Amino acid sequence: MTTRIAVITAGITDPSSTRLLADRLTESVVRALGGHDVAVDLIEVREVAHDVTNNVLTGFASPELQERLDAIVAADALIVSTPIYSASYSGLFKMLIDVLPKDALRGKPVLLGATGGTARHSLAIDHALRPLFAYLGALVAPVAVFAASEDWGSIEAGRLGSRIDRAGADFVRIVAGAPAPRATDPFEDITPFEALLADASRA
Repeated sequence: MTTRIAVITAGITDPSSTRLLADRLTESVVRALGGHDVAVDLIEVREVAHDVTNNVLTGFASPELQERLDAIVAADALIVSTPIYSASYSGLFKMLIDVLPKDALRGKPVLLGATGGTARHSLAIDHALRPLFAYLGALVAPVAVFAASEDWGSIEAGRLGSRIDRAGADFVRIVAGAPAPRATDPFEDITPFEALLADASRA
């Protein structure tokens, strides 16, 4: 059975760090899926920017935009990557989300990614992106990735790579319906108090 993953990247430049993050997240998820048959549909929002605007204004999607909307609706899971402007997602990204059919994302696993000039924008994932997708009924992965400009440098590249891999592995557990790893409870294997009293009385 093929797992279909739609990847939305809302960077407006070419090349784009937002696209690079989307690619890295996708590679991590595909790798974590192991032997599963995976089909990836990449949606570059900048390629249909005018079509998205026209859809917002007229209510009708061009054939090119409709093809991308259909891919999002048909996907088993969604990876999104948006630049952060003024502490929130880009307007172009939001317009694409706005023209999706009602309930298109309900119950769909979503992995969040975002980029920004500085780490000060990182909280936008939790105060802007998570509420948006929670409102749409999506199943938002708890582990997300924010990449600031400095994260792409040689010093921080390893740390960013490990965060991406962790997010990919966590997301695949949601997509596959597997339970999360069980945390070790330090109080799970303890000697009952009665047994301690019995040992003390025999001493």
